[in-house]
Amino acid sequence: MATTNRPEARFLMCRPEHFAVSYAINPWMDPASWARDECAHFAAVREWRALHATLLRLGATVELVPPAPGVPDLVFTANAGVVLNRQVLLVRFRHAERRREEPHFEAAFRGLQARGLIDGIRRLPAHVALEGAGDCVFDGTRGLFWMGYGPRSDLAARDVVADVFGHEVTALELADARFYHMDTALCPLDGGEVMYLPDAFTPAGRAEIRARVAPQDRIEIGAEDGNRFAANAVCLGKTVIMSSASARLRAELEARGYRVLETPLPSFLRSGGSAFCLTLRLDRHSAAVTGADRAVA
Repeated sequence: MATTNRPEARFLMCRPEHFAVSYAINPWMDPASWARDECAHFAAVREWRALHATLLRLGATVELVPPAPGVPDLVFTANAGVVLNRQVLLVRFRHAERRREEPHFEAAFRGLQARGLIDGIRRLPAHVALEGAGDCVFDGTRGLFWMGYGPRSDLAARDVVADVFGHEVTALELADARFYHMDTALCPLDGGEVMYLPDAFTPAGRAEIRARVAPQDRIEIGAEDGNRFAANAVCLGKTVIMSSASARLRAELEARGYRVLETPLPSFLRSGGSAFCLTLRLDRHSAAVTGADRAVA
């Protein structure tokens, strides 16, 4: 089932006033290195503003989560929840360091609901972790979610997502600690292609991708682009926004009719995130019957 998008894309973001690498919960994070870098925070603010400005220039609307002290990763709004058809499934984080973000994200969604931008809000069952769209990426061409599990999210979340949103959920085990969320390793493009890093998945996971994505629609990226988080991209129609891309990947995307916009985000790579991590699409719609009537107020 194909995705239908509203004329104006709408994203959720959070200004990086309190962003820092102050703990380590993935291999990219080095708090000591960050603390020694006197310019680190200023660079992060500059990079975030450039991404924000790029989205606005492309015609998107950006809603903002109020920044708060003590939650440095609140800036990674992709983890706030899974959103489709004006329904939200709230995040439940694996690590205690990030659980402090949960009430801030819920409050933001309640505010959006009060403004008529969200219809329903659901919670995961107790003791089931799912780190939002970071581990649950919607593929509008195929009408399914690609869900990562292992490092941060539980396989048990698969049935919950299917029940709430009425779509197939293809769960793939993540095999490399550096690519700990699905959105670091796989990106469905609006033209139907899937850009992904094969080495981030188990052999069974790679087989699942091959079974669902035709050969001509697979864009496999290598270690160079994987380590740049090229798969952690934002796709708006035929425009792909990413921190950086190799000449080979850029050429392949351009040959398929895409415009590649590089918005360097090295400060956020130091925390294991990039363009997709810093945004959450709020306006995504599909033709499936959803759990709208079962939404918890």
